[in-house]
Amino acid sequence: MSKTYLVGQITVTHPEGYAVYSAQVPQTIAAFGGKYLVRGGHATQLEGQAQGERNVVIEFPSREIAEAWYNSDAYQAIIEHRTNNSTGALALVDGYDL
Repeated sequence: MSKTYLVGQITVTHPEGYAVYSAQVPQTIAAFGGKYLVRGGHATQLEGQAQGERNVVIEFPSREIAEAWYNSDAYQAIIEHRTNNSTGALALVDGYDL
């Protein structure tokens, strides 16, 4: 079973409201065995158009677990703090098994 990665490109439009989300989301991720690989940080766009200013990559043990996290009561209770205070895109990407 390959790992799955949540890849997000986010532009924060209202920092105070987004801070509520940012403070609460790590414990929801950890509860599903997820971990941040990238959370913000300097980025250089080499090609194409970025979908947001802030990049996030979160590793989950599997696609099923990543989907369970996204649909969980704990995450759904805070998701509006992200969607109401930022724009961007999220994608689940299956990892590559060597």
